[in-house]
Amino acid sequence: MHIGIDVGGTNTDAVLIDDQHVLASVKAPTSEDVTGGIVSALGALMRQAGVDPDGIAAVAIGTTHFTNAVVQARGLAPTAAIRLGLPAAAGVPPLTAWPAHLVQAIGGHTWMCHGGHEFDGRKISDLDEAELRRVAQEIGELGITSAAITSIFSPLTAEMETRAAAILQEQLPDLRVSLSHEIGRIGLLERENATIMNASLLPVAEQITAAFAEGLHSTGLNAPLYLSQNDGTLMDAEFVSRYPVATFAAGPTNSMRGAALLSGLTDCVVVDVGGTTTDVGAVVGGFPRPATTEVDIGGVRTNFRMPDVVSVGIGGGSLVELGEKPQVGPRSTGYRVLQEALVFGGNQLTATDIAVAGGLADIGDASAVAHLDRRLVALALDDIHRRVAALADSMRTSSADVPMVLVGGGSVLLPDRIAGFETVIRPEEYAVANAIGAAIAQVSGEIDRIYSGDQTSRELMLGEAREEASAQAVAAGADPDTVSVVEIDELPIAYLPGNAVRVRVKAVGDLDLEQSR
Repeated sequence: MHIGIDVGGTNTDAVLIDDQHVLASVKAPTSEDVTGGIVSALGALMRQAGVDPDGIAAVAIGTTHFTNAVVQARGLAPTAAIRLGLPAAAGVPPLTAWPAHLVQAIGGHTWMCHGGHEFDGRKISDLDEAELRRVAQEIGELGITSAAITSIFSPLTAEMETRAAAILQEQLPDLRVSLSHEIGRIGLLERENATIMNASLLPVAEQITAAFAEGLHSTGLNAPLYLSQNDGTLMDAEFVSRYPVATFAAGPTNSMRGAALLSGLTDCVVVDVGGTTTDVGAVVGGFPRPATTEVDIGGVRTNFRMPDVVSVGIGGGSLVELGEKPQVGPRSTGYRVLQEALVFGGNQLTATDIAVAGGLADIGDASAVAHLDRRLVALALDDIHRRVAALADSMRTSSADVPMVLVGGGSVLLPDRIAGFETVIRPEEYAVANAIGAAIAQVSGEIDRIYSGDQTSRELMLGEAREEASAQAVAAGADPDTVSVVEIDELPIAYLPGNAVRVRVKAVGDLDLEQSR
């Protein structure tokens, strides 16, 4: 049996699953500290299920902790941003275009050093070890405990990043180091940004994973802990402590995986309506479709793997202003909807109230919204339906009909027919699809590299990419006997010399529960 937990802005959902069958589920308000809500949901789930805690094989959590830390610039560690590339790449220093409050939160400490490679493996300049030792001394004097090292074209040749980290840690053994070739994809600035962000989150990651583990223990659970990552798969707690940015957007990906299971579809558009936002994404082959462009996180452009998801500020807790031109969202009561919505005895008009008044939902005290003008209520609901339909339509890649799957507790805002979609499915257990997605998730590894076709044969480059992706999956907690390659993309790059080819490979496997215990 597996437990899946998903932390949303409004609710924390938990499910108990045995062989992909839901045995019990709970939905509890998200607490302000988030961790408290997880412990509360776990306790309620175990009481409802009435099962022996020793029978739980794994607990998987999708959390907003790390995304919130960046967006709110809260709890981030002072970070040394080190770029290897001089005398090239000096025109745009690290942290360029970062929001001022984020730069201030991590200290704004940057160093540009010699090193780096060209696309074809030629050195831009030799690594200056004496220079790096001076940097290490300065980092130590400043009391910085996290560092991000980014070398030009390190996804092709990572040796300089690895050596630079060794030099820094020789002088500063307790220094936490993130290496860009392990974090982001091709593209210097975006990869560097993702690596700096990851390094700044390392202390938070250690604290959060320890708090989650303590939370499990407090409810009598000794099962291994996993966290959802942003491609719809899992990673163990130790992996999260090194790569916390991989948890970003875990909520929408959990919902998409859960929607695919509940609906029995491997290809569909998923609309997940929560308490604060509506997230729309596409499932292709049972997994969320990845984004192909840079992703903005807290005002910073990054290029690590993320799902192709679009969002709008419409949810069950969205505040509503009725009128000829109704205003629904983006402001929301969030996790306070159970206290502040009219149907729950509060004094705020929310989208949940509109759904009850319009006959779409039977929640709370319907008499509390009986006074609302039915025509204006209909206008507000039409506005919600139109905006969500337009968002879902933007996820199409062709004119062919594609099924829509509605999930999330807030999906009661939507009717059973949506303009532009012939098939609309609202499966059983739709309200906790996100937690189900976490519970059923597998473990993945992915590489995204550029190879020179003049120097390496196609067979060798694909073989190397397959092996490395599979090794990453095993390192993240997959059973080696179950790992298989599920995606291979090859893209010739005409603007680079040497018959350059970009290769992306993704491998997926089941949890290795024996190893993690």
